Amino acid sequence: MTVQPTHSILVVDFGSQVTQLIARRVREAGVYCEIAPFNAAAEAFERLQPKGVIFSGGPASVMEAESPRAPQLLFDSGVPLLGICYGQQTLHQQLGGTVVSSDQREFGRAFIEIVAPSALFDGLWEVGEKHQVWMSHGDRVETLAPGFEVVAASEGAPFAIATDEDAKRYSLMFHPEVVHTPDGGKLLANFVRHVCGCSGDWTMASFRDAKIADIREQVGDGRVICGLSGGVDSAVAAVLIHEAIGEQLTCVFVDHGLMRLGEAEQVVSLFRGSYNIPLVHVDASDDFLGGLAGVTDPEKKRKFIGSEFINVFEAEATKIGGADFLAQGTLYPDVIESVSFTGGPSVTIKSHHNVGGLPERMNMKLVEPLRELFKDEVRALGRELGLPEAFVQRHPFPGPGLAIRIPGEVTREKCDILRKADSIYLEEIRNAGLYDAIWQAFAVLLPVRTVGVMGDYRTYDYVCALRAVTSVDGMTADIYPFAPEFLSRVATRIVNEVNGINRVVYDYTSKPPGTIEWE
Repeated sequence: MTVQPTHSILVVDFGSQVTQLIARRVREAGVYCEIAPFNAAAEAFERLQPKGVIFSGGPASVMEAESPRAPQLLFDSGVPLLGICYGQQTLHQQLGGTVVSSDQREFGRAFIEIVAPSALFDGLWEVGEKHQVWMSHGDRVETLAPGFEVVAASEGAPFAIATDEDAKRYSLMFHPEVVHTPDGGKLLANFVRHVCGCSGDWTMASFRDAKIADIREQVGDGRVICGLSGGVDSAVAAVLIHEAIGEQLTCVFVDHGLMRLGEAEQVVSLFRGSYNIPLVHVDASDDFLGGLAGVTDPEKKRKFIGSEFINVFEAEATKIGGADFLAQGTLYPDVIESVSFTGGPSVTIKSHHNVGGLPERMNMKLVEPLRELFKDEVRALGRELGLPEAFVQRHPFPGPGLAIRIPGEVTREKCDILRKADSIYLEEIRNAGLYDAIWQAFAVLLPVRTVGVMGDYRTYDYVCALRAVTSVDGMTADIYPFAPEFLSRVATRIVNEVNGINRVVYDYTSKPPGTIEWE
């Protein structure tokens, strides 16, 4: 049986783009939390035995016949329930209330007035006060389910908060998980700590201990190969698994020819110098670059790279006498962007990532000890495990590497050009003391060439785009506001020092939930 934290919360996902933020707020309150799609929530509830359940928002309408519903088991369990937006609507409808489409839609900032006390906001809000929240709804509850009373209202949502205090069932029309509801995190903390009675003692140390036990149980006396990319995710996964099973683990670092400048040497040197873990360094650049020759479709590039990784891992497993498991540094955003619970836009975002399973011919199972964590939580776990800060703070660099930073055909020449430009960009970021303030920065070689004048002659070279974003969990991102002087300095260096580039632009695009960056 999987080792579980003492207390936990289950979030039922109805397809909201910000469901993961609910889990973040719960964990920030010191309570372990997992997300399960509505159609697998009953199984997750039985396994997790949570102290409470939260229903997320979602894009569907409860008035549609095929819209998602919560399993009856959750209502019969007697544990406290909290419904948010769509979660509120399905909660009331399934308990005997009614939902209608309203002409008074609310999208964005709104203010609710507290009209009655509730355990949900005890010690936080008082009757008569008004508080800012973030609304995003068209449908609304028209008739409350039996036992519910209104405790807060807004102009467009007379049932902004409705509760059944005796049954410990609570419903919100607004989204407490987003930053635009200033007290939302405290509201969720009130629910999980005071209403559900969770102890709030979940830490990375407890997660580490639980996962080590899980890995030992899953692997037994089997052998594991771990795909080590050099990023924080796979490094943390490798060290965690090594703590659990020791010499049963072999790490495989695949140099696919799409790495940053000097990155392969840095990864191998740093990992071998810091850990006594068997590490195999495979130079597969000819195979990867050869297979990418002539391929311009981004989806085909991703799928080829994912399948070629599998080929290498399979070959290396054979060399060590076989392996029973393949370990990956899969995170929760990888899962969200690889498998859509409700048929949303996340289906093919990370098609290179083998999150859904491995080819049957491999006869191996996946070990993914980090798949419930966000990036910042993985960094915290890395520090808990004692990883060098160079690993812990490393910017994310996806498995396809430069292949998704070169729209169009990938060639050795283009890789070499981009590597040099990217290296200058990161060097200037470090020199300016900005590396840790930025979540991810990289250069892109655009598939266009422009005429430029350099000195007394004309050039016809590539355009390089620079991107830098701030983020916490990788699900959303905003541009980093570089000073014009910084961008000018970087652009000047790239044009002067990199043959093949004569123009540099900066990407000012933010990343809302579920969007794809470049390719």
